[in-house]
Amino acid sequence: QVQLVESGGGLAQPGGSLKLSCLSSEMVLRSYCIAWFRQAPGKAREGVAGISDDGKAYYSPSVKGRFTLFRDDTENTVYLRMNDLQPEDTAVYYCAADVWGCTVVDGIPDASSMDYWGKGTLVIVSS
Repeated sequence: QVQLVESGGGLAQPGGSLKLSCLSSEMVLRSYCIAWFRQAPGKAREGVAGISDDGKAYYSPSVKGRFTLFRDDTENTVYLRMNDLQPEDTAVYYCAADVWGCTVVDGIPDASSMDYWGKGTLVIVSS
C-alpha cells in the first residue's frame, strides 16, 4: 500500500519559517505530480503548491513568493519551504500524489485528482 508521510510541522511565530517534508518508501516521487494542500479549522481544504514530474511548480496566490516547493530526487522527498509565515497559514498540511500527472485547476493541482494522501502535519503560526 502506498504511503505518503509528512513531517516538519510545528509552532512558528509570525514571520518565521518551517520546512515540511513529504516522502514515500513505495513511490518514486519524481515520477508523479506531488502537491500540498491545507485545511484550517472550520475551512475548506485548499491547494497550496504542487510540482509535476518534469519539475514545473505551481503555487496558490496566497503563498506565492513566500513558499517554495522543491524535490530532492536522491532522498525521494518533496519539500515545502514556508517563509514569512502568518497566522492565516495555520492548518493541517497534507501531501498528495496524482499518478496520472498534474491536473491544474485555477493554477494549482486539483485535489479531486489526487490518488494518494498523507495523514497530514499540523502547522500553527502564533505569537
